[in-house]
Amino acid sequence: MEVGKEPESNTTSMRKALLIINCVVLAIGNCAGPLMMRLYFIHGGKRVWFSSWLETGAWPIILLPISLAYFHRSRTQPGSQNKLFFMKPHLFLAAAVIGILTGLDDYLYAYGVARLPVSTSAIIIASQLAFTAGFAFVLVKQKFTSYSINAVFLLTIGAGVLAMRTSGDRPANESNREYVLGFLMTLGASALYGFILPLVELTYKKAKQEISYALVMEIQMVMCLFATGVCTIGMLVNDDFKVIPREAREYKLGETKYYVIVICSAIIWQCFFLGAIGVIFCASSLLSGILIAVLLPVTEILAVIFYNESFRAEKGVALALSLWGFLSYFYGEIKESKRNQPALQIQTEVASVSDRHTSV
Repeated sequence: MEVGKEPESNTTSMRKALLIINCVVLAIGNCAGPLMMRLYFIHGGKRVWFSSWLETGAWPIILLPISLAYFHRSRTQPGSQNKLFFMKPHLFLAAAVIGILTGLDDYLYAYGVARLPVSTSAIIIASQLAFTAGFAFVLVKQKFTSYSINAVFLLTIGAGVLAMRTSGDRPANESNREYVLGFLMTLGASALYGFILPLVELTYKKAKQEISYALVMEIQMVMCLFATGVCTIGMLVNDDFKVIPREAREYKLGETKYYVIVICSAIIWQCFFLGAIGVIFCASSLLSGILIAVLLPVTEILAVIFYNESFRAEKGVALALSLWGFLSYFYGEIKESKRNQPALQIQTEVASVSDRHTSV
């Protein structure tokens, strides 16, 4: 009976460890990504399509872990049919469609960050949680507990508290029309990505093949490839490729730092996307949305430290509400897992008794 439990226990432990790793990767990308993008704009960067291209342009990096996974399987499973890529055509098509939507979302978000302070754009992006919860309910029939509903409510209220004092954040050299357009573009990015997260989860559920983490990385690579394609078309139409060398020479921090910021930004955004779909694989799109929302005050604090943005009392209140919502969600998950554990144990024992009778 203990032998029967061991594989199940190992699988659960591996999944929890993978979830923690993806949460950390998502946190790095979610907090550092907006700061790096804003750094590009405040020191002389003006190319919105190029900035959106950087969000997914480092997709070839994913080939490294995919290749490492391939060589690991070759050594540990020599008798099995090993392939570098496992993705089937219908899953490739689904990832490509999501990638195109991601490319459009990249542009909407980059446009908003170009016009708004980090604190303001982060506040608007927090509304993504409400969109994620709604689309998750419709697309993947997400089940809500009192704890998850409380988490969504608290995180939404936290964003609302921050939104009460955004009127004074408009840059001095920006018109009211540009500010409003940036606000609307960021809100559109929030709604679209709130749709993309459950759509990725639906793709996992509808895939006619086993979803492994290696396959998750393949999906991430294809999504970013097509998103980059959309942004590349935008750059060609906008003549960004011709302007980038001149922009680098005129950059306030210097040409070398310009390219360092660009490269670091591209790598950090890969952390965000890989972490987001990794959390969906290990848990759900709702948890991915909650993590993105709960990291909002962290981004706020980092903006205060690095860009000297003001930290008013409402930002402290929002931080407390976000942490409360985050703890509420995980407390509910712990209670749910403890409640399901006896049922799982009974199922294991029944299966073990059945196997003994069969062998007799």
